[in-house]
Amino acid sequence: MRFVSTRDGKASVSFQEAILNCMPEDGGLYVPTEIENLRNWILYADETTSFANLAGTLTSGIINKEFSPLICERIATQAFVFEPKVRQLDKNLFILELYHGPTGTFKDFGTAYLACTLETILQYTGQKSILLDATTGELGSCMALALRGKKLVKSVLLYPKGTVRGIKESDLVWNGGNIYPIEVEGTFADCRNLVREIFSKSELIKKYHLTLGNTANIGRLLPQTFFYTYAFTQIKKLVSGSIFYAMSAGNYGNLISGLYSWQLSLPVNGFILPTTENLTLDPRGDVQVLDSMIPMEKRHPADPADPSNLERLEHLFKENALMMRSFVYPAPVSEEDKEKACKELYMKYKVYADSETSAAYAAAKARADIIEDEDSSVVLVARNAPELDASFIRHNLGAEPAASPEIASAFEKISIDRPAIKPDDVDSVISVLNSLNLRRIF
Repeated sequence: MRFVSTRDGKASVSFQEAILNCMPEDGGLYVPTEIENLRNWILYADETTSFANLAGTLTSGIINKEFSPLICERIATQAFVFEPKVRQLDKNLFILELYHGPTGTFKDFGTAYLACTLETILQYTGQKSILLDATTGELGSCMALALRGKKLVKSVLLYPKGTVRGIKESDLVWNGGNIYPIEVEGTFADCRNLVREIFSKSELIKKYHLTLGNTANIGRLLPQTFFYTYAFTQIKKLVSGSIFYAMSAGNYGNLISGLYSWQLSLPVNGFILPTTENLTLDPRGDVQVLDSMIPMEKRHPADPADPSNLERLEHLFKENALMMRSFVYPAPVSEEDKEKACKELYMKYKVYADSETSAAYAAAKARADIIEDEDSSVVLVARNAPELDASFIRHNLGAEPAASPEIASAFEKISIDRPAIKPDDVDSVISVLNSLNLRRIF
């Protein structure tokens, strides 16, 4: 598989290049092209197939000209020492739980895969790399776990002061680890602005071999395609009709990765999600992407600090509006709808559902027009552990799920005993990047 920019689809790059230099110079985002047909293997796999085995095989099928099957299997085996769970709630309703990793968030899968893939690429190319991202703690917790034991990649993370979480003393660069946290005397927006400023300077990207750990990096997004294939292998013997996936909108990463799964020939009939400001319904009731009304050449470059996969959606559907209407089914969901869905999931199935999962369930109920066939099934995608949204659940149910000690540890605040920098202090960030380069701590 090759990758092209959403802005200029002519020049293609390898998987390796798309991960190492994840932001195309033309201001777009990398998207896959020449997608393989993996239908035969997908139909062969079943409920006995592990997530790691599935991920290794799909990786090999997707990028078969760059890595051998053995290397792909090794990447997946090292990354996925945990896996999602699929539970049947009733005859036609399943839940895909993506929170059984160490931090209880779906990001565990993407960061683990990116870290192992990046380390493998760097071993073969003789390079080193630095991941630069802004976070309020969640991504940092995932990154710290994913980079433990890695030799060739470090992560510089910008936090609003007082929000560093889930990092052990041994994870810190000055203690021999791979994480360099920088606290900023400002907001999360200030942290993102610093990342934007650094990534606006191509000379800094090249000098420090900078890349990103968020879904602007296709290496972080691609493993999310494995979720849907895995769910299918777990339920295919239990269903006889159409399969729909219901999910929260997020930054549209779940949706675009699901559609990439469909391009790989995964049997699926549609994706349901709540409407958003940019992904909504037109007067006829069909899906509409409002950003598509603005020509690409008149837009700002894609945001490295706060990526939206909406542009990837536009790229996928720009020549086939009918496909969008046939596969993407938004539904308006109010706060009242979410609260009602939360209560219903608990009363019917004893499921503690966070705000996002409740919204997905509410959207699925609102789109009964497309799933009214008695043989159709819905897979509800639950991205994060319910205890991470305990206040929403407590508000609706008067009770909340017990907190997992592992997840609590992953979000425990720590003090790094280093001075915070000013919100506009780009020079201090560059100084940290330079210190990683000059002190030869790799």
